[in-house]
Amino acid sequence: MATLFLSDLDGTLLRPEQNLSQFTVDTVRALVSEGVRFSYATARSVVTAGQVTKGLTLDLPVIVHNGAFLRYPGTGKILSGHYLGEAGRSIVRELTDRGLYPLVYSMNDGVERFRYMPERMSDGMARFIGTRSADPRAWPVSTPEELLEGEIYYITCVDEVSVLERTMEAYRDRVRCILYKEIYSGDMFLEFMSPDATKAGAALELKERLGCDRLVVFGDGRNDLDLFRVADEAYAVANADEEVKAAATAVIGSNREDGVARWLQKNACL
Repeated sequence: MATLFLSDLDGTLLRPEQNLSQFTVDTVRALVSEGVRFSYATARSVVTAGQVTKGLTLDLPVIVHNGAFLRYPGTGKILSGHYLGEAGRSIVRELTDRGLYPLVYSMNDGVERFRYMPERMSDGMARFIGTRSADPRAWPVSTPEELLEGEIYYITCVDEVSVLERTMEAYRDRVRCILYKEIYSGDMFLEFMSPDATKAGAALELKERLGCDRLVVFGDGRNDLDLFRVADEAYAVANADEEVKAAATAVIGSNREDGVARWLQKNACL
């Protein structure tokens, strides 16, 4: 019986320092070399996910941007994707009219960009952009209209929680919205994507493409709950949100304790 193993990254496979332990790298590499089907599902882009998972040498597609894309980690080739279309452009216009200037991810003739207005950033957005200063995808613009260029697939706002909660209520019936606290900075993020962009949907698609019979997943945050609901087995790391633990098959060791890798070492089979 073929099994697909999928892990979230931040707070789950990655240590609190946003990297992988050598034990996790060695364990996953050994299992993959033996034929175990392992991949990850993350809110990160394929670029930043690749930076923090160096050494894994995965050959399966990965799930990025919370399910917006299935992409190959080495080449970045898109296997499938979900775009916001005209709804995304309307949301960006409405947000800027309300004084919220988002980070807008789009594909531009096959090239990924994220656009933002440097002079209109919230403090939280400035902190986030500061962590991406050397990212070739970064594309500062000077007008709201320039935020609309390309095929938009992901929109992010970073602001006060009260502002983001009100904003989410205005859009949750139109697109998929995720409101969460970033685990490293503590800043509040509100993300918009296509209603079809979910970790669950991407996981089931990947499972079918690979011809797997079972899906086993690992996570820590509420954006993993949809993934837990479609999995045959779902494991929460010890540092996970309490709601995630309640939805899990079982709770395993924390991300600092290499919980996922130790579970895989003991239980993963072809």
